[in-house]
Amino acid sequence: MSESASFPTRATGGYRARNPGRRQFARLAFALTGWRVSIEHPVPAKCIVIGAPHTSGADLFATWFLMLVTGMNFSWAAKDELFFPPLGWFLRAIGGIPVNRRARTDFVGQMVKHFETRDAFVLGIAPEGTRGTKTFWKTGFYFIALRANVPMVFGYADYQRKVVGFGPMMMPSGDLDADFEHIKRYYSAIPGRFPERQGEIRLKPPGNIAASDLPSQDSTINL
Repeated sequence: MSESASFPTRATGGYRARNPGRRQFARLAFALTGWRVSIEHPVPAKCIVIGAPHTSGADLFATWFLMLVTGMNFSWAAKDELFFPPLGWFLRAIGGIPVNRRARTDFVGQMVKHFETRDAFVLGIAPEGTRGTKTFWKTGFYFIALRANVPMVFGYADYQRKVVGFGPMMMPSGDLDADFEHIKRYYSAIPGRFPERQGEIRLKPPGNIAASDLPSQDSTINL
């Protein structure tokens, strides 16, 4: 197991202290699977973590191990149908936020308020929104970061290299198309568990999406 950055405390980053023995056990268990964790930069106390590609339910376990190994505490959102007992109890315990995808609930506004009112809030979002083949990425993650004035951290699970972690960070400039080109270049080289389910990384045509058109029901989980 290799980790390429030190992990700050919750006061200085998006982490919280966990039982050292539990973290050591998680490192060992994860290493035995042949996977490793890679962190390019310490994750800020407030940020959006983009989780891509998302092609399998196994992404949840990669995310969970990442949290255990790093001692990181972050929230992530997923369709509310997943939160039935007893699974729902476990999902909430590891930071899950149920989202009603059948109605507009101003998800973006709700998440921005969390950033405004909390000292530390790291939110993981899978812009693809589903494990099946996608035709475009949802943009809620971008507008949350833009409105909350927080950076976007490029989270990933590379099933070919067996690496899960965090790559570059970028602040949203307000130019969605230009920023998305940077995001596209990075994620185009990362294979998910089922590469055949990875659609083209692109915005919904015509590309310039108004804030009023945001998909407030963004389905979002898993690095």
